[in-house]
Amino acid sequence: MGRLTGGDPSLLRRINSAVVLHALRGSDSPTLTDLTRITGLSRPTVEGVLEGLVTSGLVMETGPDEGETRRQGRPARRFRFRAEAGHLLGVEIGPHRIAALLSGLDGRIIGAGSREVSETACADDRLERVRTVVADVLRRTGVARSSLRAVGVGTPGIVEADGTVRLGTALPGWTGLALGERLRRSFRCPVLVENDANAAAVAEHWKGAGTDSDDIVFVLAGLSPGAGSLIGGRLHRGYGGAAGEIGALHLLGREATPETLLSTTGEPLPPLDEPAVAKVFAEARRGDERALAAVDRFIQRLVHDVAALVLALDPELVVIGGWAAGLDGVLAPLRDELSRYCLRPPRVALSLLGEAAVATGALRLALDHVEEQLFAVEGTVTARR
Repeated sequence: MGRLTGGDPSLLRRINSAVVLHALRGSDSPTLTDLTRITGLSRPTVEGVLEGLVTSGLVMETGPDEGETRRQGRPARRFRFRAEAGHLLGVEIGPHRIAALLSGLDGRIIGAGSREVSETACADDRLERVRTVVADVLRRTGVARSSLRAVGVGTPGIVEADGTVRLGTALPGWTGLALGERLRRSFRCPVLVENDANAAAVAEHWKGAGTDSDDIVFVLAGLSPGAGSLIGGRLHRGYGGAAGEIGALHLLGREATPETLLSTTGEPLPPLDEPAVAKVFAEARRGDERALAAVDRFIQRLVHDVAALVLALDPELVVIGGWAAGLDGVLAPLRDELSRYCLRPPRVALSLLGEAAVATGALRLALDHVEEQLFAVEGTVTARR
C-alpha cells in the first residue's frame, strides 16, 4: 500500500471524520471544546468535520444543558451522534422459527419479532416468512425500510463469503441456495450471511457470557450440534467456512447418530423433530429409565464432541447454548471430561442470551459492517479476511 502521507486530503478527511464520530458516540453531547480535547485535532478541523457530519445527517447540534442556560454569555455548542440516522437488522432463520432484531446505528435494540415456521417449509416459504417478520418489526417501530444500512443473517449450514449456503442439511432446499443474493432483492442494502453457531459465538462475546474473553467456543447443541469459535477476538470460520461442524464427528467412528442415541424405542427420532426430543427429556425428568438412559447417552456424546474441539483450539471459555442450555446436568460432566484431558481446562458456562443468541450475533454482524464504513474500524470481530 505504500507509506501513508498527508498528500491525500480526502483520506485525511475520512480519518478525521472517523475520529470525531468515535468521540461523539462515546460521549454525552460533548461541546466543541470537549471534542477538540478528546480527539487531539485542532478546533478549525473539528468544526469543519462537524459541519460535514451535520450535513450528512449523522450528527446534530443539541441545545445547551440547563446549567448553561442560566449562565451569562453564549452557551457552548453541543453535538450528538444520531443513532437514528440509520438502522440495522439481525435475523435468525431456523428450522422452527424466524426472529428479527432491529437497532439504531449504536446497536441498541429498539424492536423485535418472531414467528414459527414448519421444519418442512421449502426455501421460498421460509424466505417469505422472513419478509413477513421483518415487515412487522419495521411497521411496529415506525422505521422505514429505506433506513436500513445493513442486515445480518444467521442460518444453519456452511456459508460462503457471498452468502451462498454451500451445505445446509437442516433446512429443506437450503444446500446451494444463494441466500444473500435472494435477501438483497428485498432489502436493497448489504446483507451479510453467517452460520448460526458462529453468529451466536459473536453474540455471547458482545453481550453474553463471553464479554471478558477473546478465546471462546460456543456450542449450539441439538440433534446435529454445531460450534462457533473466536480466536484472539476474531471469528474463526476455517478455510472453507466449515470450522466447528462437530455434528459430523460421529462419522469418524461410525457410531450411532444423535437421533439414535435419544431414541427410547430402538427407532431413530425423525431429524429436527424437536417435540419428540422434548418428550424424551420430559420423560427423563419424570424418572422414566429408558428416557434417562437416552438423555445420558446424548449428553455423553455432546461432552465428547465438545472435548475434541476444545483440545484442538484451547479456548478460555466454552458457552453451551441451544437445547443443552435447558438440560439439567450438562455442565458437570463436561467440566469433568475437560479436566481429564486439558492442561488448563476452560471455563464452562451456559448461554446468557438463550434463543436470542443467533439474531443478536447477526445484528452485531450488521453493526460491524456499518462501523467499517462510518468509523473506519479495522479488525472487527466478524470481518471476513
